Amino acid sequence: MVDLKGLYTVRAKGRVYHYAWRGGPRILAPYGTPAFAAEFAHHHADRKGGDKARLSGLCAMFRASDAWNGKGPRPISAKTRASWSTWLDRIQVEFGDLRVEQFDRPAMRPIIIKWRNRYAATPRAADMGIQVLSRLLSFGMEEGKLLNNICKGIGSIYDVDRSGLIWTADDLAELEKHAAPEIMRAARLAALTGLRQSDLLRLSWSHVQPHSIEIATGKSRKRKTTLIPLYDELRDYLASVPKKATTVLVNTKGRPWQSGFGSSWKGAKNNAPTLRALHFHDLRGTAATRFYLGGLSIREIAEIMTWSEDYVEGLIDRYVKKDELLRDRIRRINENAQRTSSEKPNAKRPPKC
Repeated sequence: MVDLKGLYTVRAKGRVYHYAWRGGPRILAPYGTPAFAAEFAHHHADRKGGDKARLSGLCAMFRASDAWNGKGPRPISAKTRASWSTWLDRIQVEFGDLRVEQFDRPAMRPIIIKWRNRYAATPRAADMGIQVLSRLLSFGMEEGKLLNNICKGIGSIYDVDRSGLIWTADDLAELEKHAAPEIMRAARLAALTGLRQSDLLRLSWSHVQPHSIEIATGKSRKRKTTLIPLYDELRDYLASVPKKATTVLVNTKGRPWQSGFGSSWKGAKNNAPTLRALHFHDLRGTAATRFYLGGLSIREIAEIMTWSEDYVEGLIDRYVKKDELLRDRIRRINENAQRTSSEKPNAKRPPKC
């Protein structure tokens, strides 16, 4: 039998299983037979073209679209495409034979949720499955093949609110015991600027202006520019950073970070058991509280962080306003106690008989 490009083989418990591609449908015909090759070819033909009236065809159209190939108004990045590709294959295997119009029927919603729940053991991955299917159905609407996106409103399985997690000064001091200076600079700078890790690692000295840091954010595909005021503490910290390259942050060799930061960061953090629940991303919350205490409004912080005002409000309520309220209550209780103790009771003695 000729070599079948893309054939994925799995060996488990002494048996061998063959799939048309990784994450694709299993080939049931005996290996090495003409039927096996025909089944393999059928699956790949369906993947590349498919019946345009069925979801397999819509999947093929989506793969050929400008968006999937990183073009147009809503381009999908290469990194996202790599993680979505497996899920698009799974969607095609699961629903590819169904006619596209069936996804306009309300009865499909519980079927989709049941499919998603099969992957509930890995909730973030399961939610990605719904995300990819939702984007596919939105593409179908744009192509005039669907009236609605039935995935809209399906709740997430993975629901961890990280707005309650920020790095405190004590946390950063603990990290410094285990982290190399190059890693610690990244942590300090993240806590001062609120920049995402990817933006921070590519931050160059040319982004540092006389009164601000101006950098187009990677998450917005560089369509939005964040403007971070160059306040004294941030200015002083930048002045203390050695200028060894065009980027502000460098690796141990004095070169811009190309790879290795993630593993170095993880190694340093995991050496401190008290820090294992914290992520690099949580340093953004530290910066947000710093901005608020510095006098910036919720709206101004939301603009800098590219967050919603509601999200910023929730974080500030939890970490700043709570302490302000408690301090105010403690002050009033203490003042009232002092006033009460200083006032002598004016008790009248009963008259003598």
